[in-house]
Amino acid sequence: MTKQYCITLLSGDGIGPEIMTVAVAVLKRVGEQLDIGFEFKEALIGGAAIDATGEPLPAETLEICKTSDAVLLAAIGGYQWDTLPSHLRPERGLLGLRAGLELFANLRPAKILPQLINASPLKREVVEGVDIMVVRELTGGIYFGQPKGVFETETGEKRGVNTMVYTEGEIDRIGRVAFDIARKRGKKLCSVDKANVLEVSQLWRDRMIQLAQEFPDVELSHLYVDNAAMQLVRYPKPFDTIVTGNLFGDILSDEAAMLTGSIGMLPSASLGTSKPGVFEPVHGSAPDIAGQDKANPIAQVLSAAMMLRYGLDEPEAADRLEQAVLKVLDADYRTGDIMSLGMKLVGCQAMGEALLEALG
Repeated sequence: MTKQYCITLLSGDGIGPEIMTVAVAVLKRVGEQLDIGFEFKEALIGGAAIDATGEPLPAETLEICKTSDAVLLAAIGGYQWDTLPSHLRPERGLLGLRAGLELFANLRPAKILPQLINASPLKREVVEGVDIMVVRELTGGIYFGQPKGVFETETGEKRGVNTMVYTEGEIDRIGRVAFDIARKRGKKLCSVDKANVLEVSQLWRDRMIQLAQEFPDVELSHLYVDNAAMQLVRYPKPFDTIVTGNLFGDILSDEAAMLTGSIGMLPSASLGTSKPGVFEPVHGSAPDIAGQDKANPIAQVLSAAMMLRYGLDEPEAADRLEQAVLKVLDADYRTGDIMSLGMKLVGCQAMGEALLEALG
């Protein structure tokens, strides 16, 4: 093989193993076609790791990830772990992975595919042509700020505390990623904050304005988060690239995802400065359909495409996976979450076989 990459596979929980099987199959096929070799290493995370080791992110898993070229993650979580203490829940494994790999930039595309436009809950004229990339800061803000916790006051009343905090350096590094992505897309960047009431957002806006001087070809605009949430539903077409903090990005990226009609179709990438990135679908582990061959593997396949494009710099391979998805949708294959009248209902395995056939 001309090129060789080591990929860590984190299948996780629920439908994770099913959709990961499809992603690995299409990666092997495109690798054969383009003379790219993949070495796959499997590791535990989330509920599967808790059951096996007692913790959501074993040290061994993090070490395997650090020594790989990229990490492909499927899904974590499930009802059986919901009653565990917060520090032992599956989601802590994901937060630990992001922190351990220093993944500060989360990329969440929300693109309306013509074949699925009728799946959107919004009118065709509102969403047709929408193509948005949300760039979310991932390792700072209110999810990581200190102090945090539930404390007892002098009167005996409990008080919950979370701290939203950003340094100039944290803002600048996510800002540069967002400006660079906007430069490669429509050259429009909207920074979302709450600078009218939050001091941390005032600093955020000041730094974005300063950074804009480094990217004179990118048009920078600003929206308060409440207005941004409204505009995403009212008239999303003007948005191209959005950059925002951890909390606001968590909410807005999910809102943008639902413009497409199914969260089961959307991938994501989490990137750092030098360590391997993590690429995963934005949907959950769907434990209610796990093991029933009902899962939609397309978001996992598109996450593999993002891995090829943003993590391994293999754009031709990424293009082939994305084109295979479009061919399968053109052929009217649908899993249950995107099924409509007149389409061909298939399961996870059959969708994978159709994708392989589309790749040739």
